[in-house]
Amino acid sequence: MANDLSAKLSELLPELSKGHKKIAEFILDHYDKAAFMTASRLGTVVGVSESTVVRFATVLGYEGYPELQKALREYTSSKLTSIQRMDVMSDQLEGEDLLTKVMNFDIDQIRHTLEETDKEDFYETVDILCNAKTIYVIGARSAAVLARFLVFYFNIMVDNVRLIHTTSTSEMFEQIINIGKDDIMIGISFPRYSKHTVKAFRYAKENGAQVIAITDSRTSPIAENADHLLLARSDMASFADSLVAPMSLINALITAMSMRKREFVSSNYERLERIWNEYEVYEKSDDQDYDNNI
Repeated sequence: MANDLSAKLSELLPELSKGHKKIAEFILDHYDKAAFMTASRLGTVVGVSESTVVRFATVLGYEGYPELQKALREYTSSKLTSIQRMDVMSDQLEGEDLLTKVMNFDIDQIRHTLEETDKEDFYETVDILCNAKTIYVIGARSAAVLARFLVFYFNIMVDNVRLIHTTSTSEMFEQIINIGKDDIMIGISFPRYSKHTVKAFRYAKENGAQVIAITDSRTSPIAENADHLLLARSDMASFADSLVAPMSLINALITAMSMRKREFVSSNYERLERIWNEYEVYEKSDDQDYDNNI
């Protein structure tokens, strides 16, 4: 529930019909639960019909209930505490086959991300990354896993990638102090959004660097300063962040980069294979041992 929705509900409350007023009051008091209810479930809880809930969404100016629910979730995802997330998870998953429910949820996140991704923006981002002087990558808390994954593979494709550590604000700025107009910063942030990433993004933008945001919404705090925006669904299925769709989007970005720099990547992997073999980095399979003994 973005601030404009909250204000709209409060403003319209005296003028709403009896049924719509019940829905509005429930949302204002229990936004954390309403955001994850179907129109049918919300109607049952409030004591109105599903069609009344759908009409309520249109009265607020939304095309339908899914659009209203999306606005609620965008607000909820950045506001809920871990305890509230646990409560939402219990309401959603109680009595369910958790394995099936959670994995199907993640499948849906990837499908929706693909449907909503602007392919032109995606490939334009790839072109820009291929021509960057230096690429800075920042991701805090759970998003740090995504940042490390991205940097691990980018290091094989280009020789100008830096992973920004966010242990402290001062340490972060020391690492990006020289960022400039020929550089790029990739910021990865999902609810609850990290202030470190937001600050780094603002600094990079002010110093002339291009900034690429990988986040969940156009209302994300890092989207405001982004030159290029890559959106991925991260609605929660539990108190843990669902990062399957962002990881898939990042995997597609890595693959697209590798195809643009195929010759360089192939050469690097040939060198790496020699190094791995010489210094016995990996355990050899039985087939490899057999080949070496021929």
